[in-house]
Amino acid sequence: MSYNFTFSGRESILQLKLYPPIILNDDEQYELGLINLATYHTIANVDETNNLFHFENKVFEIPVGTYEVEDLATFLHEHVSKEIEYHSYLPYANSSLNKSDEVRIPIQTQNVYTYPAESFLELEGVVLDEQNKASGTIQLTNMALMFLFDEIRYEIAGVVVDRVRNPGLTSLMKGYVSFTNQDCTRYQNAGWNHLDYVKIVHQGDGHFNACIPLKILMGVFEDFRKVVVNVRQELTLIRSFTDNNSVFTTKAGEKPQIRLDKIVWKVEHVQVDDQTKLQLLSVIEKGRDLTMSFRGWELHEYPLLNQTKQHTWNVKAVNQLEKPRYIIFGFQTNRKNQPNKDCSMFDHCQIRNFKVHLNSEVYPYDNLNLNFSKQQYALLYEMYARFQQSYYYKDVGEPCFTLEKFIERAPLIVIDCCYQMDTIKNGSVDIRLEWETDQDVSAITSAYLLILHDKKVKYNPLTSTVKIL
Repeated sequence: MSYNFTFSGRESILQLKLYPPIILNDDEQYELGLINLATYHTIANVDETNNLFHFENKVFEIPVGTYEVEDLATFLHEHVSKEIEYHSYLPYANSSLNKSDEVRIPIQTQNVYTYPAESFLELEGVVLDEQNKASGTIQLTNMALMFLFDEIRYEIAGVVVDRVRNPGLTSLMKGYVSFTNQDCTRYQNAGWNHLDYVKIVHQGDGHFNACIPLKILMGVFEDFRKVVVNVRQELTLIRSFTDNNSVFTTKAGEKPQIRLDKIVWKVEHVQVDDQTKLQLLSVIEKGRDLTMSFRGWELHEYPLLNQTKQHTWNVKAVNQLEKPRYIIFGFQTNRKNQPNKDCSMFDHCQIRNFKVHLNSEVYPYDNLNLNFSKQQYALLYEMYARFQQSYYYKDVGEPCFTLEKFIERAPLIVIDCCYQMDTIKNGSVDIRLEWETDQDVSAITSAYLLILHDKKVKYNPLTSTVKIL
């Protein structure tokens, strides 16, 4: 037998009186077990005695009533966010923005409360034709401005906390599986267009201007949603040696270029009241380590595949903390550094089966048995569409691609490795990929692997020390 009980009340201890009572047979043996417990977290009884919220030198009045935690947080954010200001940070005075240059943007002031999760890059420049003249007719590929860089690093107290190599392809692969149609509309201002070329270039003189949120470029900005206090921060961008991956032209032999004129890092500064400031200073003075937990994005490239049907790739060995949680895999055939090819698109290369080996564990368990010539790729799209449910804890995924556009523009293989057997040993995890195609891989085909893994960092605001766990 099973019963459902509902407990409610205003006290810290809830009790339920049953009438009539449950009658049990004296000749039988019974055990009492809890099958499921559902609770509803609310902040009840907000009345005139506790509905004033003090922030800085202002007082916000919360309407009397009963609130869900999410509703109360939304109300406070809408009012408190008015006390948040964006500050602009520029590269060092002697920095240049030419090809292969290193651009370092520091936040020197340490006695500020920054919220880097909502920071973004503002970029300005101009598209040039082969005569080095401004052109408004040359197309930019999806996330073209990130293809201008080979690497982006985020440092705290001089220690690299997170790093993304090839941010153009990394942001593309992560965005294709993460973004909803609403996200795609929102990030058009960042140079995102998953169905066509981007529309940020002025057709008259070739100038462009874009604002790119860092949370779509690096895992630390997407997952770590807290303020960073009393520590020096720096963002480093390394310019690529070529602009060919950022542009698309149908004119044979044309080699367009992009001149970057301006980079600004816009960072939120949070203004806190004196009471909160004293509490934060108390935490800092105690010398406690503050933890930053997030999921890192690590891109690997197999630059030139053998022209065979069977392939094996021994990627690397990692520790238990950084073992893969998600694998995103894709092919590109003769697209790298080719201005007459769209570098933001991927090829399926007639792949048939794909396996990820993490020591003795294999993902997926069954064969995919894909067949692109017979349009048997429903399972591939299903794996892609389910990513958002697992990664963002959604009830239903909202992929930005339809099945047709997914196969046409980005037939990526998405493997969920979250459910792994935990081990008490601290041994390494070997990552090995195996795949099979229906025909020999074409010449000049590259394979790209994006690993999403857990990462944990601790920093001490008092001593400015950073530990990578």
